[in-house]
Amino acid sequence: MSVASLVTPQEVRRTGVRKGLLEDLTLKILYLHGEVSLVELSDIVCLSSDVVDEIFQFLRKEQLCEVKGMSGAAHRITASARGKERAAELLSMNQYAGPAPVSLSDYVARVQMQSVTQARVSPADLDRALHQLVLKPEVIARLGSAVASGASIFLYGPTGTGKTTIASCIPSIYNDSVWIPHAIEVDNQIIKVHDPGVHIRSAESLPEEFDKRWVLCQRPCVVAGGELSAEMLDLQYSPSSRFFTAPLQMKANNGVLILDDFGRQRMRTDELLNRWMTPLDRRVDFLTLPGGRKFELPFDLFVVFSTNLNPREITDDAFLRRIPNKIEVTHASQQQFIEIFEAECERRGLPYHPEIPEYVTRYITQAMKQPLCQCFSRDLLNQIFWTASYEGVHPELTSETIEKACNQYFLSVK
Repeated sequence: MSVASLVTPQEVRRTGVRKGLLEDLTLKILYLHGEVSLVELSDIVCLSSDVVDEIFQFLRKEQLCEVKGMSGAAHRITASARGKERAAELLSMNQYAGPAPVSLSDYVARVQMQSVTQARVSPADLDRALHQLVLKPEVIARLGSAVASGASIFLYGPTGTGKTTIASCIPSIYNDSVWIPHAIEVDNQIIKVHDPGVHIRSAESLPEEFDKRWVLCQRPCVVAGGELSAEMLDLQYSPSSRFFTAPLQMKANNGVLILDDFGRQRMRTDELLNRWMTPLDRRVDFLTLPGGRKFELPFDLFVVFSTNLNPREITDDAFLRRIPNKIEVTHASQQQFIEIFEAECERRGLPYHPEIPEYVTRYITQAMKQPLCQCFSRDLLNQIFWTASYEGVHPELTSETIEKACNQYFLSVK
């Protein structure tokens, strides 16, 4: 998708948004910011100078603003007494005073143009994103096919086998950028979409003339775990600000949504499955505005379900059919565990005797009666470092420190 394809509108009627909404929004911004130049106002509201000038002429005609002077070739203006009164009234109903929104139809079209199903994924992308993990070649190949599908994936298997780590690496497989709107307008309601905590700006250079109501970002990634509730899947209304923010699946559009510890979330699993049966199948979602009006928008995201529970005990066949990719993540083999252990020691700059990695695997499996979970390397080394810090000594990797770490970490063998 070309950056130049997002040309900034030069007339209010070409913004796709009702003129009165833009006028009200501009007046609120003017009231909150005090005296500003039209150039500054254009930057704040993310509209072209021509559109802002058109709005300024209306506010001036209605005596809602006053000209205070010039800043170069641009007027400096402020809200008039009448304008302040009107702005205060508007803010009492809705306190959104950020970049101008885009229309729902423009948003839908843009999401479809940059669909996650159209993202190109190659083996080199998988190698780059997963190079720090120790995975079987067939698992990497299956992950690549799953991401290329743009659909969804079920990662399941015992706890501690690296499912969450694998899931967290999936967003970095993508190597392109997408446009995210600051906000959209639906039925005269503003819904804030861009979230700096989720949408990371792209480093790609941009032309000077583009629609600044959109932000070029890396494909987004949203993570939800045990805190997931039904309310998080609906429009989020703030009684204090009196405007909406997008639900998590909308923020994840054109990107990845990771549902970690699936089956342990606050909302009932059957409730989530019923809520998302249609979105997963038809790739469309429905949200509800005040008054009961529903509107349709794309459900364009790669959903990662990660669980250490038996999938058949928390889902049914109808739901599993809608998740086309399923990968079981099992315990590490002895060789895999040793490779993970050695890499973790190298990352921490911890020297060790060549026989130590094999001794660790033998002690875990024989003395502690435990399988070789991938997370044990990190967790046992943490124990060694914590103990050394408490005792005021340098951490050392010996049979004694390994046994001590295991006895601190694992439950007593019975």
